[in-house]
Amino acid sequence: MMRNTSENLIHSKNGLTTAMIFAAGLGTRLKPWTDHHPKALAPVNGKPLLQRNIEYLKTFGITNIIINVHHFASQVIDFLNVNDHFHCNITVSHEKEEPLETGGGLKKAAWFLKQQHPFFVINADILTNLDIHAMLAFHQQHQPLITLAVTSRSASRAFLFTEKNQLCGWRNNASGQEKVSIPNVENTPKAFSGIHIIDPAIFVLITEEGKFSLVDLYLRLSARHAILGYDHSGDVLIDAGKPEAIEKAEKYFH
Repeated sequence: MMRNTSENLIHSKNGLTTAMIFAAGLGTRLKPWTDHHPKALAPVNGKPLLQRNIEYLKTFGITNIIINVHHFASQVIDFLNVNDHFHCNITVSHEKEEPLETGGGLKKAAWFLKQQHPFFVINADILTNLDIHAMLAFHQQHQPLITLAVTSRSASRAFLFTEKNQLCGWRNNASGQEKVSIPNVENTPKAFSGIHIIDPAIFVLITEEGKFSLVDLYLRLSARHAILGYDHSGDVLIDAGKPEAIEKAEKYFH
């Protein structure tokens, strides 16, 4: 399940320099703002979510960034241009016909992300003080295909992990629906933080086409590949995709 290749030895000697920010969603939870604007530009204390995440990545030395867009894409593109791309190497992946969800969006951006280093992925509406360097150290130590940031908080949906921290399923806590990738094992639910570190080797394993979710892809891959949870419970983590969450975020992010 773990991959011990010369490629992984290369990974262990390098930090993260590249990231993807998911910013293409319709942001229906943030209506009425998203009736006229993209979710990624929703302000928290006057500073848009997208800007906060770009600046967050920069504090960890990540300046090579691809951002997927769809809903009011031109507003995001104009915002980046006006701000000189925040002095980063920022590329836009424009999903013109329809938003491709997280899996389809990642696959469309593969041309930018295919390189010898792992890369970081975050949802545009996630605000956190998670230490990216600490998460990377975990990823380098264990050498999984994917590391998922999780916490022990209560949530409507959760990933399920074995005692060895391997992804083995998913559960909708509200409906009771479960998807199991590794059967007949004890599992522990953890809430996903919308943050990933991914090895580019994932791209040769993606057979899905068009619009699809990373959750479904991860569950398929987890039966044969190492996908581990990185628990960062105790960090500030706010899903700022709802108006009340924006108000909460303003207490932590000034």
